[in-house]
Amino acid sequence: MNGRSKQLAAEAIGTFWLTFGGCGSAVIAAGVPQVGIGMLGVALAFGLTVLTMAYAIGHVSGCHLNPAVTVGLTVGGRFPRELVLPYIVAQVVGAIVGAALLYAIASGAPDFNLAGGFAANGYGDHSPGKYGLGACLLSEVLLTMMFLFVIMGATHGKAPAGFAPIAIGLALTLIHLISIRVTNTSVNPARSTGPALFVGGWALAQLWLFWVAPLIGGAAGGFIYRWLSEEPAGEVTGKAR
Repeated sequence: MNGRSKQLAAEAIGTFWLTFGGCGSAVIAAGVPQVGIGMLGVALAFGLTVLTMAYAIGHVSGCHLNPAVTVGLTVGGRFPRELVLPYIVAQVVGAIVGAALLYAIASGAPDFNLAGGFAANGYGDHSPGKYGLGACLLSEVLLTMMFLFVIMGATHGKAPAGFAPIAIGLALTLIHLISIRVTNTSVNPARSTGPALFVGGWALAQLWLFWVAPLIGGAAGGFIYRWLSEEPAGEVTGKAR
């Protein structure tokens, strides 16, 4: 397996872990009576998936795990354009596999029901807090923009070495604490696609928002940070061999 293939495999595995771990915490553990982890636990789970994978595969692929991150880093001058599509395909494949394995486990419970949402993202009647389309769109654009801003800064050559995964993982945790009630938190088109394919219906009909808004936000975050700090800082691609 050559270096490029290893990078793509790492992205698929990492996005699988994010989808399986983050969405799995919401589907399996969030609402268990008396011992459920709740919204805080779900937010931490998503942050921990990114933190752990950043240390595990950051040196291989850069650990994007998210089409919005890949696009944002490209706009920010930190990722080569020719790798954008392969990375996004690998991320979506990993997310679908993660959702499929989560479904295989979760459906083993006698009270499992896809009508509960399966951690899918939504707006209007399918927003956890019934937030409208405009509020959900703004939330996803703004939070993805700030996520990319943190990623660009934390991975900059002049940032403290070795701490980027912590900052990025905590940023994703904070994002979930803010927006779980709004959209069930996407900021990641791949993570949204996996569960939506299993829920079908409304989740697929509303999936467009969770591609459009994060990609716009990611591009904006990359652009703003590039304007703020123009010094070259190296590509976030890993060093797969």
